[in-house]
Amino acid sequence: MVKKTKSSKQFQKLAHSPTLNTILMVEKTLQRAADRIITVVELKKMLPKQVNHNTLMNIIDYLDKSNKIAFNAKGMMWIHNPNPKFREAIRKAHDYDEILAKNHR
Repeated sequence: MVKKTKSSKQFQKLAHSPTLNTILMVEKTLQRAADRIITVVELKKMLPKQVNHNTLMNIIDYLDKSNKIAFNAKGMMWIHNPNPKFREAIRKAHDYDEILAKNHR
């Protein structure tokens, strides 16, 4: 993973960069526990392989920013829904062009 620094447009490599396989392993584990909120400690115990804490936190940050999980002080929960019908329903419910047109009148 690459982190953008605030002081410049340069990118620096993170010390604990996860591999794609590690990210997918964490995603699958979270999907299996999608019916409840789990803590980082619980997630670590559920993972089939041990993952460095800092690497795991980078993965959790990525999944949170990409709206695949909801993460707060109590824990995290898988929220991503890849169903195309679900995405279309949300898009129709929030027709942004219509909302913008109403706001600019």
